[in-house]
Amino acid sequence: MSTKPELSFRQMWNMCVGFLGIQFAFSLQNADVSRIFQTLGANLREIPILWVAAPLSGLIVQPIIGYASDHTWTRLGRRRPYFLGGALLTALALVWMPNASILWAAALMLWLMDASINVSMEPFRAFVGDQLPDAQRPLGFALQSFFIGVGAVLASILPWVLAKLGVPNVAPAGQIPATVRIAFYVGAAVLFCAVLWTVVTTREYAPERLLGFARKGLTLPLTDVSRAWRLGLVMLVAGGLGVAAIRRFSLAEELYLLAGGVIVFGALFAWLSSTASRGMVRQVMGDLYGMPGPMRRLAWVQFFSWFALFAMWIYTTPTVASVQFGSTDPRSLAYNTGANWAGVLLAAANCFLIVGAVVIPLMVRLLGLRWSHLLNLVAGGLGLASFAWVRSPEWLLLSMAGVGFASASIQSLPYTLLSDNLPAEKMGVYMGIFNFFIVIPQMLAASVLGGLVHALFGDRPAFGLVLGGASMMIGGLCTLRVAEPRPMQAASPSGLGSSQA
Repeated sequence: MSTKPELSFRQMWNMCVGFLGIQFAFSLQNADVSRIFQTLGANLREIPILWVAAPLSGLIVQPIIGYASDHTWTRLGRRRPYFLGGALLTALALVWMPNASILWAAALMLWLMDASINVSMEPFRAFVGDQLPDAQRPLGFALQSFFIGVGAVLASILPWVLAKLGVPNVAPAGQIPATVRIAFYVGAAVLFCAVLWTVVTTREYAPERLLGFARKGLTLPLTDVSRAWRLGLVMLVAGGLGVAAIRRFSLAEELYLLAGGVIVFGALFAWLSSTASRGMVRQVMGDLYGMPGPMRRLAWVQFFSWFALFAMWIYTTPTVASVQFGSTDPRSLAYNTGANWAGVLLAAANCFLIVGAVVIPLMVRLLGLRWSHLLNLVAGGLGLASFAWVRSPEWLLLSMAGVGFASASIQSLPYTLLSDNLPAEKMGVYMGIFNFFIVIPQMLAASVLGGLVHALFGDRPAFGLVLGGASMMIGGLCTLRVAEPRPMQAASPSGLGSSQA
């Protein structure tokens, strides 16, 4: 086994620049898609299920792309072909979406956009694990968080800036305001140029050399899947009972999506225990069934954290428009002013994310990874819940401080913990599987949030954020189940707060 050489700060910087473009596109989607849906006639209860394209595409695309990039080697390398192809498709979707004139077309563009973002984003996580030695991974993931923050700030605030510059912020019924359309065009250019920068300025280790760097004892044993049918049977029964309950009690139709997903995974686990296949589906499902212990415990942390973030993306704009600006009419000036302010708030959260990328490594040195993540998620949960009671739009900037620090933690600390426990030859597929626990809670949120907010809170969107805040705090408590890593991993001298930064 040879030692993987350390990279210079400039090399790590170039490696992470592409994330600025990816997050620019992702943040335009998060800040403005609910606004687009409402402008095209969607009511509040329909918005979560219209968003289902995003998590569903991630559930399908991420493990496939992770597996494929693990088994790819071209003139461009292993991960970079996926960066470039995904960026091109995302740029096209960004140009098309704000020109949609009917609701189903906008939903279709969201599906294309999110699937394409995932094609680029998933290999980026594995790329950091591929290129960096253990001691530099905390800095690598912190730099990713930094670029995530910068891209998100610029994208979230862009419609507000354009309105201040005199670009029309209100459009006739059924049309998207010019502020949103121009922001999406700018996003397409920023995304493609940033990803192209990373592709041109970086290199990748050939697979055989990468395996030579693998730590002894890290390759995982072959998983025994002979009993996977038991889990499959439980899931099939649970999914079937769910379908029956939905029909019997006339529950929300979007719950069929959740029950159907349980049935599909149950069937796959049942198939896994008997198949002789060695193909991609067999390997991905086998790795999912046999996840390493640290990954299983981190999965619960991610599950509750990302349920909260999905609630934030869905409900921030309608909450700010209705609670702080007093309008639910997407054609009104008050609504669109509130929607722009929601973008400013998301930009503020990502400014705090950038600060968090610097401060959190220092917190880790003082408190350890577990307690740092717990405190950040509790702060984020309280920030989300406060939207229901804060009446001044400006005071919501303080609420977003907690959300920003929580986001910085979510984007970095779980991946720092995870990457040191994965074999090099399966870094891509395990990163893709880990992202299941980003996607599954989003599918759950898309299936149940609309019904819960309607049934329990009379369609008041602010209480969707309250539910998200509670979920984020539960995720923080789940962090206490995760073992603290070795001192080198917990407080690396290469953290963003070190002299190397």
